[in-house]
Formats: sequence, C-alpha cells, structure tokens
Amino acid sequence: MATAHWAAFLRGKMKDNKIPNPNTIFPIPNIDTITYVKPSIKNPNIIVGDFTYFGDKDFEKHVTHHYDFIGDKLIIGKFCQIAAGVEFLMNGANHQMNAVSTYPFYIFGTWEQSAPDKKELPLKGDTIVGNDVWIGQNVTILPGVHIGNGAIIGANSVVGKNVEPYSVVIGNPAKEIRKRFDDELIEIMEKLKWWDKSIEEIKSLIPILTCSDLNNVKEVLRNKI
Repeated sequence: MATAHWAAFLRGKMKDNKIPNPNTIFPIPNIDTITYVKPSIKNPNIIVGDFTYFGDKDFEKHVTHHYDFIGDKLIIGKFCQIAAGVEFLMNGANHQMNAVSTYPFYIFGTWEQSAPDKKELPLKGDTIVGNDVWIGQNVTILPGVHIGNGAIIGANSVVGKNVEPYSVVIGNPAKEIRKRFDDELIEIMEKLKWWDKSIEEIKSLIPILTCSDLNNVKEVLRNKI
C-alpha cells in the first residue's frame, strides 16, 4: 500500500474510533500484524506501557531465555514502536565465564552438576526501554541494556550497551551515530514527558510532536514545561 494511501487509511480508522484504547490487541481493524503489546502479554516479568506496538504477533516469543528462577524483568515504556524480528535476549542466555569451561552441565541432569550460584553468572539485571523508542527490524537487544527515551535503533543492530535518550544507534555492535536533536530540545522533551499526559492532551500535542520545524517545536514547547 502506497504511503499516502496508508496514511489516509489510518486517518479514516482513527475517526472511526475516537478514543484510542491501549487494551486492544489489534488496534487497526482487519490487520493482525500490528499488535499492542501490553494487552497481549501474560508473563508478569514483562512490563509494557500503553500504546507500545509490535509489528508482528506473539511478542513473548521474541523475549528469549527468560527464566523465572533468574527473575530479571523486561520493562518497556509507552508509545514504543517495535518492528518485526526484534529479539530481546534475557539473562538466561548468559553462561558462566569465570571458569575454564562455559558449558552449562547443570541444565542437563545426567551430568550431576549443581547449578552455580547467581553470583557466579554474568547477570546484567533488568532490560529497560524508555518511551517513544523506535526499534528497527531484526534488532537484537542483549541482557541488561537500558535504552533512553526517544532513541532510534537501526535495523539489524545488536545492542549490547546502554543507549542515550534521543540518540540514533546502528550496527553490530550498535554505536551511536548522532543525536536526534540539540541538547536544548532533548532537555525539553525529557521534561515534557508527553507520553504520560492524558489522551486529550496528547491529541492536542500531535501537531507539534509531528512537526519537522524543530526551532518552532522548541519555541512552542518551552511554554509547556
């Protein structure tokens, strides 16, 4: 579907449903490859904010090595855009690295090895994604990574380090190639926290949130924080 036709289609659907509902699994009628993540998940260790969507079905299948006995969490903010093929590797993927062998004998009961203490494993903590983050297709996010608000992760990247707010990273390993905005606008956006506002307030902000005249955006938003 051409971009202009797609935009017109979405505008029509928005008019049909004037109150956005974050608890609708398939927010676009007759399209089952765009899903709101929050209402689709069952694992209590995956916490996702309103209106974050995934460009496929069954988001939990893309959170791998996520074992209850480790207890790490995947926490994703609001209004994130997660493309198809994205995979979150959790801490259960890590092997003991402070011994001469990395082989996990303990997961195969026949080797009669006790599981190592958690302190012996390279556990990196929770994986945290901020708000309004765009994660491109086939990105892999490694355990314990923190991604700041408004960041963009380029397609096919492998993210092993923290990502600063409103930065663009790409590659394997993913590296920052630029900031999206100057320091002043980043500071304004971090203070504004538009994703925490009411639906009506967000609707009123859409013209400025989607404006490419960044000087005008700064001027308008200075008066809103």
